[in-house]
Amino acid sequence: MMNRKELPLRKLLQLRYSWAAWLVLIASLAVTALLWQVSIRLVEDRTEARFKTQSLQLRTAIEERLLNYEQVLAGSAGLFAVAGEVDRGDWREYVDNVDINRYYPGIQGIGYVKRIGVRQMADHIASVRKDGVLNYLVTPLGTGPDYYPMVYLEPGTERNRKALGYDAFSDPVHRHAMARARDHAKPKVTGKVVLVQEEVAEDQAGFLMYYPVYQGGEVPESRVERQMMLAGYVFSAFRMNTLLDGIVGLISPFLDVKIYDSGEVSRDTQMYGSNLGSLDEDFSFEMSQTITHGGRDWLLQTRSTPAFDYLASDPRPPIVLGCGIVISLLMFLFVLTMIRGRIMAQIGAGRYRAITEGAANVTLVLDRDGTPRYASPSSQDILGFDPDKVYGLELESLVHAEDWPQLKSGFDEAVKSPGKQMPVIRGRIRDSQGQWRDMEGTFTAMLTVPGVNGVVLSLRDLTQLKAAQTELHRLAFYDPLTGLANRQLFRDRLNHVVRRSRRSEEPAALMFLDLDGFKRINDTLGHDSGDELLKQVSQWLTGCVREEDSVARLGGDEFVVLLSRISGPDAAGKVAEAILRRLCQRIRLNDHEVGITVSIGITMIPHDSEDPGTLMKYADLAMYRAKELGRNTYQFFTPAMNIKAARRLLQQEELATALEGDRFVLHYQPKVDLESERVIGVEAFLRWHHPEKGLVSAQQFITLAEETGLIIRLGELALRQACIQVQALERAGFESLKMAVNLSVRQLTDSGFLDMMRQVITETGVSPERLELEMPAELLNEDPRMLRELLVSLHDMGVCLILDDFGTGSCSLVALQQLPLDVIKIDHRFIRDIPYNVSATDVASAVIALARKLHLTVVAEGVETPQQLSFLRSAGCAQCQGNLFSYPLDEDALIGFLIRQYERPLIS
Repeated sequence: MMNRKELPLRKLLQLRYSWAAWLVLIASLAVTALLWQVSIRLVEDRTEARFKTQSLQLRTAIEERLLNYEQVLAGSAGLFAVAGEVDRGDWREYVDNVDINRYYPGIQGIGYVKRIGVRQMADHIASVRKDGVLNYLVTPLGTGPDYYPMVYLEPGTERNRKALGYDAFSDPVHRHAMARARDHAKPKVTGKVVLVQEEVAEDQAGFLMYYPVYQGGEVPESRVERQMMLAGYVFSAFRMNTLLDGIVGLISPFLDVKIYDSGEVSRDTQMYGSNLGSLDEDFSFEMSQTITHGGRDWLLQTRSTPAFDYLASDPRPPIVLGCGIVISLLMFLFVLTMIRGRIMAQIGAGRYRAITEGAANVTLVLDRDGTPRYASPSSQDILGFDPDKVYGLELESLVHAEDWPQLKSGFDEAVKSPGKQMPVIRGRIRDSQGQWRDMEGTFTAMLTVPGVNGVVLSLRDLTQLKAAQTELHRLAFYDPLTGLANRQLFRDRLNHVVRRSRRSEEPAALMFLDLDGFKRINDTLGHDSGDELLKQVSQWLTGCVREEDSVARLGGDEFVVLLSRISGPDAAGKVAEAILRRLCQRIRLNDHEVGITVSIGITMIPHDSEDPGTLMKYADLAMYRAKELGRNTYQFFTPAMNIKAARRLLQQEELATALEGDRFVLHYQPKVDLESERVIGVEAFLRWHHPEKGLVSAQQFITLAEETGLIIRLGELALRQACIQVQALERAGFESLKMAVNLSVRQLTDSGFLDMMRQVITETGVSPERLELEMPAELLNEDPRMLRELLVSLHDMGVCLILDDFGTGSCSLVALQQLPLDVIKIDHRFIRDIPYNVSATDVASAVIALARKLHLTVVAEGVETPQQLSFLRSAGCAQCQGNLFSYPLDEDALIGFLIRQYERPLIS
């Protein structure tokens, strides 16, 4: 017989020796495949159940919302039944008390349609105009004998006033619903309409709900009597997007939701669409439901989206597969080892089959008395306890006193039910540092399992999860840089103070603050120094006000201070003086000492206004007045201020004069290819040589230029100078460099843009392949057909087309596929937070991956740190530009920079 020590592995693997091991391997892999398929099916069933639950909840919420609105109309009709005649003031007071903006979102307004005979028309129009509706007129005029104009419509916004006098009965869609409501004495809903109040650019779908009002307040018995006794209708106008966005966002934010009128699926009958689905109409689940209300049937269609599938994904199937394969191989090796006779049976093998060693969980084995006998190595990382000293731990001393009874009860139940996993129990566990950690776990009694002989307690740490939830709340309502309240939270606080001040007549004050010269500091010392300054300013501002007051950052260098209770303007002035004294100082940033000042605008609540938006506008106007008066001061708002219009007119005149005087020049920022580590092009930035302000960047005047139309001439000037510079670079020996020129939406949509492009290229003799046109992301909001024709024409010229500021606004993925784009540029706001903001790094990685799938080159702008560069390079970004490589340079400095970079690479 062959000696075991003389049996080599090659012979051991032969079937005659290791058939049992091969049999175990095949059986284990078969069981693994079966369990893998079962786990996949369980995950799919759970995902489908979640989808159906959200779809049913969405339908219920929509039906409840419509029922609530029907009850509002019933109350409005009851007002006529009780009061008889209701004048315009009574109606306005009633609607104000209903407070539809707060309690009934989606209602555009509540109004009253009055039945007017043709002989009563002249008196009716005169009566309404006498009430103050000076331009009131019943339209369109039909043949009679009765008209149904909208007489009242509240709230009395500018949009709603457009609908006064409109005879809804003249429209077949309205007439059908109104006739049915009259004959059945019940509220009825119209089909899909575009509200009269809608702007041209906001023609979203809407509908109206009509509730009949009869003379005398009682509902007649017969249909004929109802037609004769009809006095009019109360109605509500609804905007579908406004009505449903809140419901969908709350209940099913990751489902693609569409609603069709009359149950017909078509573009003409579509009432609402969340547009969250896949571009390829690829979805896992679909459900159609019918919503019947007010005599109309709506088809509610819900589909799963990639985001829903992603959130519902479960790692357990691949874990089952991977673990099964690993276990199968281990069992195979184990049997081989047994065949060789080289190892002994492992003492406590049952323990290792029962306990999963993992960094995410802490596993304890307790004896029948609850004393720990074993702890997994992860207890060292999570709780800080040495697993080898588990015997010295007293479990009750580690659990919070309020949670110990529940934990003890779970242990006792596990002992009574051996082998059964108990329900999840949550509790607070104290770690070695004395800090409480939120954890959840389950007990499983394995007292008779060899090698275990105890009760297994598996604990999962929830501390990071709760911290993440807290961080999400902070990001939603607080500025991530300064920690101050953001715009959304401040708006809520301002609304609260305005309401309280209106009730109590106790004055409050709103201050709008803007740092003087912040942009100069930001451009000179970099964004890191600017951010440090903003954080310091936020601390100073917080120290200048009381705890009940609010300080918020709206964005950039704009801050607001809300003094919730104050005696009067004098007290507000004293606070402003304190802020000026505190902020008027010098601070050291990045080894540079800089001085800062602040301009403050103040408006009083409720003296100046009781509308939060108006108060913000007044404070902003007062702040600009303070800047005009020399900065570093404060100004109260006065009714005589027309500073915005005056400032705009002055800047427009200065801009036109500068254009006539040829006071604009281009500066150039190099663009670096990360693979070759060489400059491959430059981006042209327009600068204004202002006689007083010096060199002014385009951000300070480009908006005004677009509003006044001067952007057309400015754009041609910049393009011509850039083409001339390309020729100069060629003569200097840089024949391969490309020139990127920024264009605005106003330029690109100008009817003469293409002719101007061809003329400039012809006159300057530049090769179109040397030009890159950077277009803003908001261009994708323009007419798709016009946009495609424009870009195809530009592409045919040979110029490179770049989509700038990608990731901001509405960047359509369909447009990226259909338009002849060559490059996308990631917005600098995402690059700025790399690598410290996980959201920014995720967005940048996703954009780069998406661009590579679409065969588009990716350029990252605003690169300022080596860490950002390292991340972008590892993520596959092709090109970069930013202050890390060079600030924008004038013509002479650019030539010198290019000569130096050809002598040595910019990056290594």
